[in-house]
Amino acid sequence: MAHGQPMPVAGLLLPYRKRYITAMVSKTRDRLIEVARQLFARKGVENTTMADIATASEKGRRTIYTYFKNKREIHQAVIERESEQLVARERRIQQSSAPAAEKLDSFLRVRFGSMLQTGRQPEALSLRNLLDWKLGGKTRRLAARKEMEILRLIIREGVKKGEFDPVQAERLEPLLVFLAHAFFNPMLRENLEVLGYSGELATEQMVSFLMEAVKPAPGQPATDRQQLNTTQI
Repeated sequence: MAHGQPMPVAGLLLPYRKRYITAMVSKTRDRLIEVARQLFARKGVENTTMADIATASEKGRRTIYTYFKNKREIHQAVIERESEQLVARERRIQQSSAPAAEKLDSFLRVRFGSMLQTGRQPEALSLRNLLDWKLGGKTRRLAARKEMEILRLIIREGVKKGEFDPVQAERLEPLLVFLAHAFFNPMLRENLEVLGYSGELATEQMVSFLMEAVKPAPGQPATDRQQLNTTQI
């Protein structure tokens, strides 16, 4: 094109066309991940096929394989998306202007609610599902580290402001790890129902118990150990 001549219309529209294509590709990928997530939650990973995802998303199988090589790859994408969304929700809680006790209550409800949903998957102990969990292990471990850092920030704030007993608060983190493993037991709901509890009621009582446990005793003075823990937690 000679210097000074106007650029052809097609050339002017090229950047917009590229952005449109990128947006459509992202939209299609997001749609496939969301449909797969819903199917995995309802039918289980093992019982969901790529054909099921194609039918539910109203996309052809060829389209799905353009974005994901196999079911494990789309399962990994679902894990990554859920982990990102969960951490984002917890970070918004931690960065809010609410009191630390309210932040911790909200954090626990979000975390236990997520674990309760995961624990509903019926094939949780099958060999293939264990392999899928191993595949997503790195993603989950990274998300777990981020979550624990968010929890520590909330606890540190609560201890500093006198809302939490520092000794009790320090015990909370390993306790949550143990509870997380319990939620992934596929027999959890059945065992709770034998005792007359729903998963939701058990979660409510567990959060209430933990919140009471970290409260400082009425009139309890801050000891040197408590003051030191504000920087150690």
